[in-house]
Amino acid sequence: MNISAIGVVYRKELTEWLRDRRTLISTVLVPLLAFPILMVGITALATVMIGAAEKEVPKIMILGGEDSPQLLDRLKRLDKLTIVPYATNWKEQISNKDIRAAVEIPKGFQNALMEGNAPTVNIYYYQGELKSSFGADHVQKAIEEYREDVVKDRLAEKNVPASVLKPFDVKQENVAPPEKVGGASIGGFIGYAVILLCLTGAMYPAIDLTAGEKERGTIETVLSSPISRLDLVLGKFLLVFSASLLSAILSVTSMGTSFAILGHSHLMNSSGSQSLNLNVGWLSVVAVFFMALPLAVLFSAVLMTIALFAKTYKEAQSYLTPLTFLVVIPAVASVMPGVEFTPKLALIPVLNTSLICKEIITGTYHWGSIGLIFVSTCVYAAVALFLAVKMFQREDVLFRS
Repeated sequence: MNISAIGVVYRKELTEWLRDRRTLISTVLVPLLAFPILMVGITALATVMIGAAEKEVPKIMILGGEDSPQLLDRLKRLDKLTIVPYATNWKEQISNKDIRAAVEIPKGFQNALMEGNAPTVNIYYYQGELKSSFGADHVQKAIEEYREDVVKDRLAEKNVPASVLKPFDVKQENVAPPEKVGGASIGGFIGYAVILLCLTGAMYPAIDLTAGEKERGTIETVLSSPISRLDLVLGKFLLVFSASLLSAILSVTSMGTSFAILGHSHLMNSSGSQSLNLNVGWLSVVAVFFMALPLAVLFSAVLMTIALFAKTYKEAQSYLTPLTFLVVIPAVASVMPGVEFTPKLALIPVLNTSLICKEIITGTYHWGSIGLIFVSTCVYAAVALFLAVKMFQREDVLFRS
């Protein structure tokens, strides 16, 4: 292995990479700008939509209730509801969003209350539709307030204080530091983003340096140069690895900045959410990138090996698309609620890194597991790099027709 020769190949490929707008945009510009645009845009849109839904006075239909004037009058006097006349197609109107909800007051409701029975009031709405849910919530709140008034009246008749219903209070209080709370909220997403962008950042350079060389007809010239295949592979690999790591660094920096800004912005505060404290320590940042290093090596080597079998750029993309799904499925597992790191998962590539990054962001360091994951991923990466070198030494792969 000749370090000088590897450096020559690396500088040559780096120069060509910097001249290629397509790979430069996918590796630098997209990770740097994607998260601010997505986070700010989605948050602003969600805030506007939720605010508009909350301000809307929903149209509600009452089914029955003629013999229960007290509850009926309570609902009609609400400023937050608009009562529409009864229609037999009320289910269709809810589905078509003509009305937001319907409340069914059973026959004999008021008499049943006076006799001490417990009748049921049904509220019908469009599940999954935001404005319909808000309308149903308004109705339910009004009915619950009426129920509380009924209970208070009954207690007053028997000279029993209303406090008998609530002899003591129960209060939940967070004791975790703000950094851990914020890390628990978005730690899994950061791990997922690091993994996905390590992959996508390496994908286009890996294709361009293998199948792209074949398609341009320059691979024969490169192979005829007085450089060993090992030095050639390592030089190309280092460029792909650099692109992968750069993409991950830029994306995490961009994402962390976006979360920090949004966590203290009026957009988050206006929706009633608590501000996220994302003051992630330098140790956590270094640890995340430390764990991403062998994973970037693994992705770079695997992508180069697979893309080398393709004859054209487009064919290489079709080969690598299934690999994206194989990476996304275990990576997204860390974002799912209830999935936690266990020793059994420490040897599963991609999933182990995703889960341990989530722990690191929250400020929890399982040093034994971190060491095991790092070593195992290094072994997988070494095997993948070994295969990449072997594939570059096979003429039937390099000049496959």
